[in-house]
Amino acid sequence: MKIKVAKWGNSLAVRLPKRLADDLGLRPGTVVDVNQDGSRLAIETAPRGQLPRYRLGDLLAEMDRLGLENEPELVDWGPDRGAEIIDDEYTRASLTAQGGGSRLGGPAADARGRAKRRKTRGRTQRS
Repeated sequence: MKIKVAKWGNSLAVRLPKRLADDLGLRPGTVVDVNQDGSRLAIETAPRGQLPRYRLGDLLAEMDRLGLENEPELVDWGPDRGAEIIDDEYTRASLTAQGGGSRLGGPAADARGRAKRRKTRGRTQRS
């Protein structure tokens, strides 16, 4: 089977026909092994479970096992400049939705959105 190599950003890509992908059980996001042997290119499906899976509990246990001497050193970046720390109602999560409005805009923003949708629907229906 001959397939044309295409440009994909700064890389090259080979598009697999649907029938071939289905036969091999390939789906978007499937990990494959690509090997070069001289001028020959081999694409093989990677066995399941080959990619490591990390759980937070295992990572924390490994940190405890390694001990404090392997802890990375803390870096002092100096005093805050600009707006690194924002201390307002939104960042403190003290805003609550009132009257069914959105969190950010409140009831007024929600009413504007409804009016805009009504206008759009009216234009669509008249056409």
